[in-house]
Amino acid sequence: MAELIRSGQVIDLVIAALAFEVLVVWVVMRRRRALPLPTLMAGLGLLLAWRFAHVGAGWLWVAAPLLVAGLAHAFDLWQRWPRR
Repeated sequence: MAELIRSGQVIDLVIAALAFEVLVVWVVMRRRRALPLPTLMAGLGLLLAWRFAHVGAGWLWVAAPLLVAGLAHAFDLWQRWPRR
């Protein structure tokens, strides 16, 4: 278990689980008006940034998914904000 975490493969497993969750949520909730995709995209962006940082990728590879995560989070908040 320690090697799974140390190697970063645990991040890959979580990303795969998140991808599966996106498919399940899409199939179950496709008839609804709003899917929670911005929330899932924000999580995916954070996981990808973590993975890129873990393998020592350049700063742009870490910053790009963080930007996507921040934009997805902002869009999610905008969607949920009460309208008058």
